[in-house]
Amino acid sequence: MTLKPPLVCSLLATTLLSLPAAADASFDRCIGDLRTEAQTRGIKPETFDTYARNLEPDNSVLGQLDYQPEFRTPIWDYLAGLVDDERIADGHAMMQQWATTLQAVEAAYGIDPATIVAVWGVESNFGRTVGKRPLLTSLATLSCQGRRQGFFRGEFFATLRIIENGDVDAARLTGSWAGAFGHTQFMPSTFARVAVDFDGDGRRDLVDSIPDALASTANFLAKAGWIGGQPWGYEVALPAGFDTSLAGRHNKRSIADWMRLGIQRIDRTPLEPSTTAAAILLPAGEGGPAFLVLRNFDAIYSYNTAESYALAIAHLSDRLRGAAAFVRPWPTDDPGLSRAERREVQTLLTRLGYPVGEIDGVIGKTSREAIEEVQRQNGLEPSGRAGRYMLGVLRRLAGTSAGTGS
Repeated sequence: MTLKPPLVCSLLATTLLSLPAAADASFDRCIGDLRTEAQTRGIKPETFDTYARNLEPDNSVLGQLDYQPEFRTPIWDYLAGLVDDERIADGHAMMQQWATTLQAVEAAYGIDPATIVAVWGVESNFGRTVGKRPLLTSLATLSCQGRRQGFFRGEFFATLRIIENGDVDAARLTGSWAGAFGHTQFMPSTFARVAVDFDGDGRRDLVDSIPDALASTANFLAKAGWIGGQPWGYEVALPAGFDTSLAGRHNKRSIADWMRLGIQRIDRTPLEPSTTAAAILLPAGEGGPAFLVLRNFDAIYSYNTAESYALAIAHLSDRLRGAAAFVRPWPTDDPGLSRAERREVQTLLTRLGYPVGEIDGVIGKTSREAIEEVQRQNGLEPSGRAGRYMLGVLRRLAGTSAGTGS
């Protein structure tokens, strides 16, 4: 039987109206299941009912599940925004401001101040960017929808435990879409495992206690196998004809063995021919910088399991100790931009009539779409990427000189 158009429209409208209701009902059932499971984990029913029973899903977090900049962004872009002059200056200021605390943390856990401050800078820009999403809402959504629900359920229950123990007020538990929170962005389960009360107030508070956050980060690295007095690694020069199949973080051999294969520090400072295990890292292939990485690099890597992330912290820590930038350039003719230059990109886009929101140096969806439109209008590939070349294009279009608007 052929349905008449009015009936088709009526049925379609009824179906569309029923979809949100069905989704809400499914989420409500899931919350009920979580409440039951919470009790089996020793979480009091009144805790769950007070903080979680009436949660509503935030489906915007689902789109973040498969997007991680550590794996998608070219490493020269990733590092340019994380290890720039601005962050190095801020890091030096924080090392001076918190010197007494950092010295006490180093004495307790054996982690040097530059490494701790580098983690702080990369994770939250020294507490300025900690995330605004309510943790319980994000984690409840991810516990009930999408993939990895089992993992996120564990984080959801760990968050309830933080609240129940009185470590952090529920209203202060905001963070990333995945549940990382505080100055050094711990996941709730990581908090449960390694967070410490360093300021002695009886609470482990990574949100409002910088001493707790710095000490907890040091405790994490110590438990991850950090070796005091040993560097994370070095930039090295590869010999001609080096077999790149030998590279890789898991392909370890002694430093003495690497020396026999012709590996040298890039600055020609002699390596010590020791039995210490090390690996060769080629984050941009054989055409870019090469690194000999030791056990402490692995400890940093365990914080976020991405080599580009670990390299950002390692490099920032070196810069905070006074080291120079990498010697060998990245294999690109269009280098990445610092945050000051990214703010300039946003300022120039705004000047050209493209509203990009807050001028914050974060090239998000709106900024990328504006860049794509400028690229189309000027016969360029619409990549949406903000690199050195695109900054030059925007400067010419806006009639400005280098540095204007940054």
